[in-house]
Amino acid sequence: MSRYLPPAEPLTIIHVDDGLVVVDKPSGLLSVPGRGEDKQDCVISRLQRDFPEAMIAHRLDMSTSGLLVVARGEAMQKAMYKLFRDRAVDKRYLATVAGVVKMNAGEIDLPLICDWPNRPRQMVSHELGKPSLTRFRVIERCPAEQLTRVELEPVTGRSHQLRVHLAALGHPILGDELYAGAAAERAPRLLLHAAEIAFVHPQSGKPVKFVSPAPFFPFADAAITL
Repeated sequence: MSRYLPPAEPLTIIHVDDGLVVVDKPSGLLSVPGRGEDKQDCVISRLQRDFPEAMIAHRLDMSTSGLLVVARGEAMQKAMYKLFRDRAVDKRYLATVAGVVKMNAGEIDLPLICDWPNRPRQMVSHELGKPSLTRFRVIERCPAEQLTRVELEPVTGRSHQLRVHLAALGHPILGDELYAGAAAERAPRLLLHAAEIAFVHPQSGKPVKFVSPAPFFPFADAAITL
């Protein structure tokens, strides 16, 4: 990781209840502390100032912005871990990718594994990789700019899954320093945003859904209504 310069603006809290806090994480902020004293500023450390019991329920890459669900206490953390493990959480991401995607919708089914000599990079490996599935839908094609705006659904939750899958499709996410090659220079940040998350609340037993517009999209209502 290059020098860590997290954004200074305070966290945007989307929702708070007795069991959960949902935040809109900015790009450039770690979800949890990294290695070294210079990487302690993160979503959890900031939240624990007001919610000492805050514990991570899942993670977003540092460069990805959007919705992050944080548990209040161990019992809720375990309950949320189970929902993610059982694939009982619906997630939608918005991204801007290089090139014009021809298919209106489709699936990327490529097994992934850590590229150990180059970690944290991940790579496709048909021999050793874990099953990984991403669904995509084109929202808008921009031929003049040679880019496409897409909605992504990670059916599995592998590290860097969306970034590696889109790069493997030949349409890397703009601003992706790890996987986009020359397309990394086309945006000042990774253009990937966790825009929707929905699940049955472990405490109330009722469905909940949270939405966050992507800051780099020209419109706010791009995501599919669940």
